[in-house]
Amino acid sequence: MGMIVPADITGHYDPAKNYKTVVVNITNHCNLNCRHCFLYRDGNANEATGSIREEMSDEILIETMVHLRDKHGIEAALWMGGEPMLKPKLLRRLVKLFGHSTITTNGTAPLIDFGPSVLYVISLDGPEELNDQIRGEGVFQRALKNLEQLPGNFSSDFQVQSVITRSNQDRIEELVESLVQTRVGWMTFSFIVPEAGDFDNPDVWTDNHERAAAVEKVMQLRKKYPGFIRNTQRHLELMLPPYDKRVTRYCPPSDNILSLYLDGNRFDVPGCCYGNDVDCDRCGGWVVFHRAAMLEASGRISWEQG
Repeated sequence: MGMIVPADITGHYDPAKNYKTVVVNITNHCNLNCRHCFLYRDGNANEATGSIREEMSDEILIETMVHLRDKHGIEAALWMGGEPMLKPKLLRRLVKLFGHSTITTNGTAPLIDFGPSVLYVISLDGPEELNDQIRGEGVFQRALKNLEQLPGNFSSDFQVQSVITRSNQDRIEELVESLVQTRVGWMTFSFIVPEAGDFDNPDVWTDNHERAAAVEKVMQLRKKYPGFIRNTQRHLELMLPPYDKRVTRYCPPSDNILSLYLDGNRFDVPGCCYGNDVDCDRCGGWVVFHRAAMLEASGRISWEQG
């Protein structure tokens, strides 16, 4: 057997950059077809093969991760898809490569205890009725059932993340109420990241002034359910004008996150971790504003100044 060579990396990859986190699309196959998914939009490389077995081999993918980890000093990884739980054997090997791993999943496949260094982020986007309109019939109950069936000594952490859109913003408290008494320890809210030029979509806001009511609703829910909603107050404040565009035009994740989209037998690095076709000014991505708040808290930047 010949030496395994890391996959080629194209796009916006900077070999000299000091990346600390890698975000990897390990499969383009998914068992759902969610309405607001950004991965399969036309500007992105994430096209599913005819069979999941035709995708990049596990050995090449792992060798690529080892190469990038050692080259850049990467400390943490986020594994996504598609649906990454369609490749549990690969995940079992990948999570051992980094000190901390996050797995984003739709929750319909049973979770595996990969140990305390792993966090599962389960996507649910509204009370059951709305969630299933977005993600598919029965998805909400399947995800909750999988969580309730986890053994008491399950050592990997898990949380829910919900994407707020213009369509579900008035019912997010119903989602919180349905989760707060379950085994879900906490949840976070992200906000939809629109495609550039997309102003006719009922899920997206025309601008961030229109979005502000949804952001302020999450602020209210933080106070009503202390400890359960983990968006910080500053994270949410930075999503409001005038801070919003100061943050997105700087784009904190671009400093140290390497995003890898699976493109056949190579990886493509998009211009943004949310893809190549996003409207940056209307971005609502969790990681963008979470990192912005962390940068400010560390004293490295002030968003009070334009």
